[in-house]
Amino acid sequence: MPNPSAAKKPPHPLAPERLDWNLLRTFMFVVQERGVSRAAEALHLSQPAVSQALKRLEDAVGGVLLHRRSGEFRLTGLGEEIYRLAREMYGMVARIDEAAAREEDEVAGTLRLLVMSKIQSAAYDDFLSQFHRRYPKVEFYVDVMQSAAILDALSKRVPGLGLCLCRKAIDSLERRLFLRHRYVLVCGRHHPLFSRRNVRVEDLLDQNFVCFASDQLGDTLSPLTIFRDQQGFTGRIVGTSPYVEEIRRMVIAGLGLSCLPEHLIRDDLLAGDVRRLLPTHTVAEIDVFLAWHRQRRLTAAEQAFLAAFERFLQRTPLEMRAG
Repeated sequence: MPNPSAAKKPPHPLAPERLDWNLLRTFMFVVQERGVSRAAEALHLSQPAVSQALKRLEDAVGGVLLHRRSGEFRLTGLGEEIYRLAREMYGMVARIDEAAAREEDEVAGTLRLLVMSKIQSAAYDDFLSQFHRRYPKVEFYVDVMQSAAILDALSKRVPGLGLCLCRKAIDSLERRLFLRHRYVLVCGRHHPLFSRRNVRVEDLLDQNFVCFASDQLGDTLSPLTIFRDQQGFTGRIVGTSPYVEEIRRMVIAGLGLSCLPEHLIRDDLLAGDVRRLLPTHTVAEIDVFLAWHRQRRLTAAEQAFLAAFERFLQRTPLEMRAG
């Protein structure tokens, strides 16, 4: 009478969700390279990592896939079947990659960006380079505008994506935090305080100021107004411009003090054109966003840019995006 304990075990059930494609790919390379060490070299992995992947695959399918003892390298029957399936899946994955590449190649058209002036970000420059390589048929049209004008255009559904200051959320617009500009108090080399050895807070209170046109309560740079009011500055506003280049020019000329983005005056500090004043910490932090109309139908180029930009934000910490 046959021994029940010696009966053949039922086939190992294999749930599809338990099977990792990376394990199959590793096994395929082991077979093709006829060894773990050569497969590890081809896959740029360590030998223990490949051996562990092979063991995990055998555990998943419930059987031995190959014999590799004493110079022997021989697939089992199960190994032959799994290898055949792995090759078929590899071909399917390759076709998926080809289809994705064709879709990316089909993304074309003009991408309009509405951008505030003086955005300095090496990380963003690298992102643009990568985006262009991935979507070579997308053409860029970049308008440099004031942040208020950008927000107004986007709110009116003007086609385009905006990089601008956006202090308060706007119901019709989506936005993603891109940069954080830190503003510091400075004077220029022609200002009387520039060469004074010790400058106290009291010395600043009656000094005139050069301000951004949007530096008023309720506007995009109003935190700078709040700083002046809190500190008790009583000097006059002697110069105004919406452009940071002109603010910088008036500061260096000695017209008055101003608050400028820290990352934009590094070279001026080294050249001796401006001097940083009290307080030693930043006087305001003002954020730059990528913004677009939430209900406007986006073009394929805009959708591709937004998806790529989201990935850029996820992999690049905020402190690494500016400068």
